[in-house]
Amino acid sequence: MPFVAAALGYVTKRIAIEMMFRPLRFVGIPHTFLGWQGVVPRNAERTIRIAAELLTTRLLDAREVFARVDAGLLAKELELGLLIEVDAITRDVMAKHHPGLWEALPVLAQDVIVKQVQAGSPEAVRKIVEALQDNIDQVLDIKEMAVSTLRRDPALMVRLVKDISRPEMAFIARSGIYFGFVLGLVQTLVWALTREPIVLPLFGMCIGWTTDWLAIKLVFFPRERKFGFQGIFQKRRDEVAQQYGKLIADEVMTVPNILQAVLNGPRADRLKALVHKVVWQTVDEQASLARPVVMAAIGADRLKEMKREAAIKAVERLPDTIRHAEGYLTETLDVGNTIATKMRDLTRAEYEDLLRPAFRRDEWKLIAVGAAIGFLVGELQVLLL
Repeated sequence: MPFVAAALGYVTKRIAIEMMFRPLRFVGIPHTFLGWQGVVPRNAERTIRIAAELLTTRLLDAREVFARVDAGLLAKELELGLLIEVDAITRDVMAKHHPGLWEALPVLAQDVIVKQVQAGSPEAVRKIVEALQDNIDQVLDIKEMAVSTLRRDPALMVRLVKDISRPEMAFIARSGIYFGFVLGLVQTLVWALTREPIVLPLFGMCIGWTTDWLAIKLVFFPRERKFGFQGIFQKRRDEVAQQYGKLIADEVMTVPNILQAVLNGPRADRLKALVHKVVWQTVDEQASLARPVVMAAIGADRLKEMKREAAIKAVERLPDTIRHAEGYLTETLDVGNTIATKMRDLTRAEYEDLLRPAFRRDEWKLIAVGAAIGFLVGELQVLLL
């Protein structure tokens, strides 16, 4: 009986763990209780909101992170990309808005015009970076970006929780063996004294319920070390901080995701307005010496339309341009280490919220399933005896 109880404790824990993460979507009869969806994906929206709130209020300050970017170094990293994109934009705009004049120019003259515009691109980068650093909160909503990224990929939220809780899940499974064996000894003694068949299913239910409840509680409690023991998740704080920071940096706060949020998020119009302003200034500065000639040849209205077109194309090509500096930006923003450092300053309860909300609301269901399985195993023992 103790060995059966130990096996029962382990099996119920493994089932509970699988039920936490699987299936990703509801399987069963919709809008009824006849079916199941993994506890973590079921509570994904709530977990995402809590994680995003913690991320943006305690772990990551957009202004602090983006202040690390050096405009000069970024321009240097982007040099090749800028030359290619500015060349393409200039030729496209000129060919579209003044095809006769552009085609009549010798190739050398065309190259001179392109190089003149290219010469102003490093200064344009500096202006954009400085403006972003001063107004990053108006351009980028980190909380909304994190929520959108995690919501876009339900499996990502599950993977984040699963990866940082892997040792805790292993502890829960192992603990079922030990708790189950001890309770199995008590079950054996009671059975020997009473020989009542009802003892087996009742103890099976008790073993399933108690071992699941104890295992989940011991993951988080006690928060502080007491009597030589501390909740395993609390005990692994430094390790989790590094792991969580890396996961967020690699999966959520990536340069492409940040750029996607800036260009397509709720505040995208502000960035576009900023880029438009800088592009217009750059074109005006580079054409200042020949402005009277340009105005006479092209006209004020057409020049304005050309600058507008150049600004629109600059925004469209921004992802391709930034790709040349993705490594520099990832290293400079240093999101992973920033999060890991800030996590060490969290209170015990705040730190617990990295994992606990994922299954707090439905953990009673996991415990109840363990109890039901234990009861059924007890009935099977009665039949075998």
